Formats: sequence, C-alpha cells, structure tokens
Amino acid sequence: MKVAVVGAGAIGAYVGAALHRAGADVHLIARGPHLAAMRQHGVRVHSPRGDFTARVHATDSADDIGPADYVFLGLKANSYAACGPLIEPLLHQRTAVVAAQNGIPWWYFHRHGGPHDGHRVESVDPGGTVSAVLPPERAIGCVVYAATELAGPGVVRHLEGTRFSIGEPDRSVSGRCLEFGEAMRAGGLKCPVEPEIRDDIWIKLLGNISFNPISALTRATMREMCLHGSTREVIELMMTETLAVAAALGCRPDISVERRLAGAERVGDHRTSTLQDLEKGKPLELDVLLAAVVELAAITGVPVPTLRTVGAISDLLARGSTPVRSAA
Repeated sequence: MKVAVVGAGAIGAYVGAALHRAGADVHLIARGPHLAAMRQHGVRVHSPRGDFTARVHATDSADDIGPADYVFLGLKANSYAACGPLIEPLLHQRTAVVAAQNGIPWWYFHRHGGPHDGHRVESVDPGGTVSAVLPPERAIGCVVYAATELAGPGVVRHLEGTRFSIGEPDRSVSGRCLEFGEAMRAGGLKCPVEPEIRDDIWIKLLGNISFNPISALTRATMREMCLHGSTREVIELMMTETLAVAAALGCRPDISVERRLAGAERVGDHRTSTLQDLEKGKPLELDVLLAAVVELAAITGVPVPTLRTVGAISDLLARGSTPVRSAA
C-alpha cells in the first residue's frame, strides 16, 4: 500500500510515521527546516506511549513520489483549492483522498441522499474550486481525535489520543476504508470505520465552532472560556444552535453540550489552533468551522442568531489577521 502525505506537519508526519511502522510505502511532502530534519533524521515521535523514529522518504515535490493508493491530507482546509500541483502527480484512477480536516468538508453532500444530495457548500468549496482539485468521489472522511504538535523540525510530540475515525460519504463500509483502517491500526493507531462519519464530524465541530473563534476574539484558553460565566453562556448557545443544524440534516451526534463543556474544561489552559494561528499571523480556518454551519442553517431554515453574530465578528478579525503578525 503506497501512501503520500501532503502537508506532513504534526498530524501528517505522525500518521506517516505510524503507517511506516505498519509496513506501508510512505512518502511525506513538506518544506523548509522541517523537511530537512526529516530527510536527515527521519520523523522522531515523542509520545507517552513510547518514543520511536521512522525513516520515511520525505520530499517537497510530488513528482518524486508518483501515483499513490492513498493521499492523506494534513493541510489546512483553506489550502485545498490551491493544492492542485501537489495532488495531481499523486493520483491514479483509484487513488483515495483521506482529508484530516476540521469542520464541514467539501464533500459533505456527496452521495448524502435526501433533498440536499449533491449540494455544494459555498463557504468550503467556493465556485467549486476545491472539488475541481479533489473530486468528491475520491474522498474518505476522516475525523481526528489525536493531539500532536511540532516540538521542533522533524520532531512530533504526541500529546494525547490515537483515534482517527474514517468513513465513506455514501455510508458504505468499503474495501478501501477497511484497508486503510487496518494499516493505521497495525501502526498503533485507532481507526474505526464509521458508516455515519458525519455524526463524528458534528461531534468534533461542536467544540471547534465555539471555542476556536471565541478564543481568537478573547485570547483566552479553554479553561478560561469555560470558567467565565458570560462567555460560557455564549458557547452554550453556539453549541445548541449547531446541534439544531445537525438535527435538521439528519445527524444525531452522541454528545451533549454539558458533556462537551466538561471535557473542554478538563483540557485546562490550552490555546486553540485558531488562536495559535492568529498569534503567528497565519490565515484563520474559520470558513469550514463557522461560516459553513451558518450557510447550512440558511438552507435548512434553522435560526442561528448567536452563530451569525460571532461569525460576523470573527470574519472581520480573520480579514484583519495579517497585520497582527507585523505588529508582533
């Protein structure tokens, strides 16, 4: 099984290292000092479950790899439309794309069934630019519950969790999902094949849609947001509205607002990825987290006043996030 990891950052390199341990033919695409370190020393993983090093082929050119059976996307979703030159050399007729993204994926309504089957979500696939690069029929859904970070070039620190839920848009238990899941498990990760992968998407999104933009607006940690009464109320409203949109689309994620808040409070003084991106002057990945759900609320007729308000303010923040970098 040949796997190309496009965007081999913390999550991508961690998955690539695990698949390499399982015996897969793995190739990592990265750049800069991180690429140089992986070429020289391999991917060095530091984990409570045991440290290890994977000597994986790493490059900055997809042409060095050629067609693969699976492409694992470790890129931010707002980079998908521009990733064509990285993706095209990796594709053959049956190549599957496993997209480890947060939020609503571009393939969400592909083979969904019902009145919205085939609908394109403009917020995440503007003008069909993402679908043109990543045809939805290639997509395998992937929801990441593992937490990793780059401790340095070529060094992945695994913090917690090993679960990567995957599933087909048409809810089938396909051979390609079973094969990929088996390889992930052989590498020491949890990788259940979920027929209702959209339920997992909403479970993960319940936290991302609320904590991520609020943290960027307030510069607060998870614990601080949970303990501040008024902010906690806003987050509760955002989560409740999100669950209403999910229900209108036929999803019943098995989690309550109270349980999600309790879990977030236990995380402690963690800064969300959106806050970290803001502090580094990077683009904010809010369209797939927040704007997309507001768009889905509009097509389903679900009122989401809190999501709309926070979304409008967050959009202004995102548009002005670049000057933050120059002022830092």
